[in-house]
Amino acid sequence: MFSIGDFAKHGRVSVRMLRHYDAIGLLRPAHVDPYTGYRGYRASQLARLNRVIALKELGFTLQQVRAVLDEEVDVGELRGMLRLRRAELAAAMAADAARLTGIEARLRTIESEGTMSADEVVIKSVPTVRVAELSGIAESFEPEHIGPVIGPLYEELFRRLAAAGVQPAGPAIAYYEPGPADAPEGSVAVHAAVQVAGQAAGQPGAQVGAQVQVGAGPDAGRGFDVVDLPGVERAATIVHRGSMDAILPTAQTLARWIEANGYRATGYARELYLDCEGPKETWVTELQEAVSEA
Repeated sequence: MFSIGDFAKHGRVSVRMLRHYDAIGLLRPAHVDPYTGYRGYRASQLARLNRVIALKELGFTLQQVRAVLDEEVDVGELRGMLRLRRAELAAAMAADAARLTGIEARLRTIESEGTMSADEVVIKSVPTVRVAELSGIAESFEPEHIGPVIGPLYEELFRRLAAAGVQPAGPAIAYYEPGPADAPEGSVAVHAAVQVAGQAAGQPGAQVGAQVQVGAGPDAGRGFDVVDLPGVERAATIVHRGSMDAILPTAQTLARWIEANGYRATGYARELYLDCEGPKETWVTELQEAVSEA
């Protein structure tokens, strides 16, 4: 039998906490001296204490903890509950980190207002290219909605390309369109694409490598679509260096340049991933926004 002080020491908790758990019926001492009121605990009670602390630190209220433990959940069920809660907390932490990144990007944008360089933007034509792609729907064009859609799309696309024996023939290209009519208002169609070998419509000559026929999509057993991504006669382009989570300052620099130079945007900007090897902070991406004279 341990005194409350020794039990607290072995359980790595405070005496005050043990008294509170006793008061609310969450962890009663094994014995209370009727004359002195001293509490005594057995080593076997450490198992319940460990469960209480684990559930509490994973965000359960003490009332929820007591309900779980009083139902005598076995170790397997408890482990499953803890893993589920851990996954929920990890997802929440990732979402918070993404929001912090977005806030930092907004702050950098505010700090850089009025300091953009006209030399950063280039007007050029973008050729038609043949791409393999997978598509999805994002709730909006906000980074926290685009990222969770486009990341898994690219992972799955490259997995399916490898399974089909198709090698990319050029950089990846992400492009966006308004969501379909049956999707919620403000939604965005997200296309995760990568260039593949094949002669795109209107292009002289064929690209090097194994040919991939246009239209060879999921119905052809490949598990991805192959389309000719139309060229852009006039695109305002700018190079972004770093994580796509911090794209906002670059995108807004492009927007300001377009307006200041007498153009208007005619759609979402494409993202041409020039170098996405290594840490995200070293990535190089070109934004390509179709424009016309205002």
